[in-house]
Amino acid sequence: MIITGKKFSKPEMSRVKNGDIILQETKPDERKRLDLLMTERTSKFNRSTIQNFIKSGYVTVDGKIVTRPNTEIVVATYKNGEKINLTPQISLNLPEKKRSELPKSQVIYEDDNVLVINKPTGLLSMAKGEYTEEPTLEDYGLLVHRLDRDTSGAVILAKNEGARSMLRKQFQDRKAHKVYYAIVEGTPKEKMAKIDLPITRNLKKPTTFMVDPKGKPAETIYKVLKVNSNSNLSLLELRPISGRTHQLRVHLRYIGCPILGDRIYGKAAAKTKKTGPNTTNKKAAAAQPSRLFLHAGSLEITIPGETSGKRVTFSAPLPSEFEKEMEK
Repeated sequence: MIITGKKFSKPEMSRVKNGDIILQETKPDERKRLDLLMTERTSKFNRSTIQNFIKSGYVTVDGKIVTRPNTEIVVATYKNGEKINLTPQISLNLPEKKRSELPKSQVIYEDDNVLVINKPTGLLSMAKGEYTEEPTLEDYGLLVHRLDRDTSGAVILAKNEGARSMLRKQFQDRKAHKVYYAIVEGTPKEKMAKIDLPITRNLKKPTTFMVDPKGKPAETIYKVLKVNSNSNLSLLELRPISGRTHQLRVHLRYIGCPILGDRIYGKAAAKTKKTGPNTTNKKAAAAQPSRLFLHAGSLEITIPGETSGKRVTFSAPLPSEFEKEMEK
């Protein structure tokens, strides 16, 4: 009997069988997550911001929009045992920022060094995170101090680093004096008093603050200007001695007179929780105050330039809705 070897449909396979040819090991392509690859390529944005860009449809890979941050991109392949690095074309196409021109009616004062404006409620002081499409105070000048998004009133911006440094030092040294006005729910027991209560971050809700004995010192002087017993509202003048984040809102809540329309520290927050942020109840929505009733009425500060060394007070008139609310 003659025994023959197995026949192969492909002649080269018989040579492989006999050891005449050694096949190269096939390696899989090398891949990387899109968000990690972009983070490696740029130091301008962090990974979280890049992930948001991808989800928003701002990123293309080789001309095609990709919306999943964990999409695997081939960065290297192997051919005949040799590694071939690839350079996929990744583009970030951010939309043009929505920047509106500042109405002249909002400009309180302007010279070569500073710009003082009457900030409208709803305008951000600075971008949340690394990027925002919304307009912010930083679109109009260098930020010196901040007002909460929902707070209106006088704010000063610098036009150069020298001016910003001078102005910031005054805030740090408590030589810049601010006066606020607020409509609060209820009436404080004392017509005029100083609230001296330390404030710290609320670890249960890290974006909020609270009164705590271990917190940083915070002082607020208040004066009751007007009381509407029918609506149980009071108009207060507020003079913060220190400048802690959310200081006025936290202090007034603590004494039982939260600022009207405060969706974080006031009764508006409780109503939102009860009805839900996406409630369709029109009556509940109509009952919500139209804004946070906190307004930066004046700012006393020394500015650089020709008037350097002189104290200047910039004022922003009380919004009309304050008077209307107090007359209800």
